[in-house]
Amino acid sequence: MAAAYKRILLKLSGEALMGDDAYGINQSVVSGIVADVAEVSRLGVEVGIVIGGGNIFRGMAGAASGMDRATADYMGMLATIMNAMALADAFRVAGVTARVQSALKCDQVVEPYIRGKAIRYLEEGRIVIFAAGTGNPFFTTDTAAALRGVEIGAEVVLKATKVDGIYTADPKKDPAATRYATVNFDEAISRNLQVMDATAFALCRDQKLPIKVFSIFKPGALRRVVMGEDEGTLVHI
Repeated sequence: MAAAYKRILLKLSGEALMGDDAYGINQSVVSGIVADVAEVSRLGVEVGIVIGGGNIFRGMAGAASGMDRATADYMGMLATIMNAMALADAFRVAGVTARVQSALKCDQVVEPYIRGKAIRYLEEGRIVIFAAGTGNPFFTTDTAAALRGVEIGAEVVLKATKVDGIYTADPKKDPAATRYATVNFDEAISRNLQVMDATAFALCRDQKLPIKVFSIFKPGALRRVVMGEDEGTLVHI
């Protein structure tokens, strides 16, 4: 059985790398994520990853404490570069080739983001990790995921979360909450489902790029998503 997607953009939050730790990078959690991504890569799926930085520094939190918002956002971008380097090294340990491309120039440690080179890496079967968000303050890594997804011609943005999809209510608070298998963009807006931030969501809607929300911590979920099975929630036109 062939995979449902040829090329995907996986959005990982920085918090996903923490596991149950208070901050930082939990190596066992990272190893699990790497194993899942490596498995779908071996299926012939081309994988781009946008990584957040909230496990190290979150720009909006810094701004809320009185720091200049642009300065805080740039610090958050640097945190994503650290996460991307850690993730790439975990891929190396697992025997998988990964490349980090950064929207901020840090030539001594990572490559700059170059769209054509990123696409070539993907075509060669390498994992490409996009760091530093869009390279601009005031934009989230959700928006970076939508932007990079469009730029590289991904067929879907996979939004990895702690919950296995979008529910009618908070499943932790309401045991009667049910998971949406699919929902269209207009319904997501009217029901205020908050799939991604508004800028990212609008970009995906305008470019007809579907979003799949799923749990990165659910064993085998990523593989089931790329195989087109009933996993998570698909947001589409």
